[in-house]
Amino acid sequence: MTDMTEDHFAALKDKEPAKEPRSQWQDVWSQFKKHKGAVFGGGFLLFITLFVIFGPWIWDVDPKKLDIRNKDVRPIWTALWNGDAKTLWYRPFGTDNLGRDLLANIIAGGRASMSVGWAAMILSLIIGTGVGVLSGYFRRMDFWLMRFTDLVLSLPILPLLLVAVVLFRQPLRSNFGPEMGMFILIVGVISVTSWMQTARIVRGEILALKEREFILAARSIGTSNAKIITRHLLPNVISPIMVSATLGLATAIITESALSFLGFGFPSDFPTWGKLLADAVPRMTEYPERVMLPGIAISLTVLGVNYLGDGLRDALDPRIRGR
Repeated sequence: MTDMTEDHFAALKDKEPAKEPRSQWQDVWSQFKKHKGAVFGGGFLLFITLFVIFGPWIWDVDPKKLDIRNKDVRPIWTALWNGDAKTLWYRPFGTDNLGRDLLANIIAGGRASMSVGWAAMILSLIIGTGVGVLSGYFRRMDFWLMRFTDLVLSLPILPLLLVAVVLFRQPLRSNFGPEMGMFILIVGVISVTSWMQTARIVRGEILALKEREFILAARSIGTSNAKIITRHLLPNVISPIMVSATLGLATAIITESALSFLGFGFPSDFPTWGKLLADAVPRMTEYPERVMLPGIAISLTVLGVNYLGDGLRDALDPRIRGR
């Protein structure tokens, strides 16, 4: 009998030490790696961000410098096609009709467009998260905040952006300078008109979370509303906020490019991707690469951000994780 008991205990013992359970973020990363589009999107977003940050140190050509003697130089592939290799080393993307280097302008324009996109995304995320948390947690504020959100959603965004730029452009330029004034104006206008989706998403998550047992337990022991929001609710809505952040970044980049393309953005001598597109349109039949280069940069950046958002949504949502 004793031998049988010892055999049973020996059989129940683990042959190997138990592995430590994986953390939530390890599961998220494991799921994220399976989404090829998300990996491409995150990698390209990282590449383009580093490219526009460190590009001026690698390609130290002044984007505003005029070189009339070398105007309308074709880019590298056109030079190879025509058998003219002398332009390959000092003008790889060619020059415009004023002799400005297109590679330097794309780097400088990407720095401006990405700066506007990141700043507007962060500001709109703060506004939308604040409105969503207040609306979802405090019932007496829900009706008025959501009706205000519906009102802003019903407004035509592009005409509103143009009117705001026309009204506030000159005062901000005189107070902060032509470039910084337009940066503040564009970031402010984009963020004020793009926070509504984040507010609705966060409100829905807060409404579902505030009746959960851990929130009721925290409320029963006298935890203040501020601590409940910061310690219990916000950490649990970080997933939809991150997904909304990626979509907001893509929207901000497209909106800034549209404003610059229409001539309501930065000054004419300050390059952005949208401004490069606008300058290239009059001669796009003769020099189509001048439209293609900034257009490809905008399209790939927005596509990469959207893929990154899809991958984060799939990896962070436990209901669809592993599908």
